[in-house]
Amino acid sequence: MSGSTAKILRINVGVSDNQSASLDPLTRWLNSQPQNVPQPPIQRRPGLRFAFYGRMSTVEHQDRVTSRHWQRDCATELVAAHGVIVAEYFDVGCSRRRGWRQRPQAAALLAALDDPDRGFDAIVVGEYERAFSANQLQHLAPVLEQHAVQLWLPETDGPVDHHNPTHQALIMMLGAQSKREVQRARFRVVTAMRAQAREQGRYLGGRPPYGYRLADAGPHPNAAQARWGRRLQRLEPDPATAGHVRWMFAQRLDGQSLASIARALNDAGIRCPSGVDPDRNPHRSGDRWTLRTVAAILANPRYTGRQVWNRQPAHTDADASRSEREPIRRNPTVD
Repeated sequence: MSGSTAKILRINVGVSDNQSASLDPLTRWLNSQPQNVPQPPIQRRPGLRFAFYGRMSTVEHQDRVTSRHWQRDCATELVAAHGVIVAEYFDVGCSRRRGWRQRPQAAALLAALDDPDRGFDAIVVGEYERAFSANQLQHLAPVLEQHAVQLWLPETDGPVDHHNPTHQALIMMLGAQSKREVQRARFRVVTAMRAQAREQGRYLGGRPPYGYRLADAGPHPNAAQARWGRRLQRLEPDPATAGHVRWMFAQRLDGQSLASIARALNDAGIRCPSGVDPDRNPHRSGDRWTLRTVAAILANPRYTGRQVWNRQPAHTDADASRSEREPIRRNPTVD
């Protein structure tokens, strides 16, 4: 902690209860921290060996070379007068919401801490949000301290002092800000997609249901996207398979069981969905119809004319606390 910051804290500690009530929450929190056992400042030893950690969220919408380059440049500038980067760990296609042990490269970096000959003394990142979200750093701090490994951040202009109330407050603020950024982006994307499905009836991606195929639906409504050649898509009946779907619904309306429908399709040699599209179903044999396949098709509201989005959740175990979202359905015609 700097001398000026300590002086401010000592002055504020002596204020009256009325004055303390008028202070902002962060100042009151700082004043509440114990000041009687000052921690020695972290030593910035020359010639430190750094391991650089970076991350990019997606593969399809980001350039790995560009993302890695600017993050490493920030990290290199931060440690230039104190040492050199001797190792690199860079995760690609990992959301910041994943903990470090759920990211391949971050997990490898944590595993390297146990090696006494790991070859680095400290970890440096190019930006807090590239490495952490919410309270991830607070959970990681004891592990780093256990192995006597410093963490350098541009936001702290050097090593993080986990015993410094000012650094503690800063890390809490950065974590909350990073989490808020994720939540805002998610809310905007989900809200926009919901509106596109409900109000415009747009096809928003995913595998076309059996019996349908993708068709061109004109230029993208966003002018910039249209200039880049992106176009909208819509679903239309697939001449090769749509008739089989109609037959399945007709048979079910006539009272046929799911098992008898599946058996009739197999006896007729009609290829099942995974057999029609083996590239998207490498985990399936694709050799025959099953009762579950027939039941899934007959229960899909898409075949009744509805536009369906968000029908199958895509979150992982890390998102288990999130509540299930209701699918968006749109049916412009009467059933």
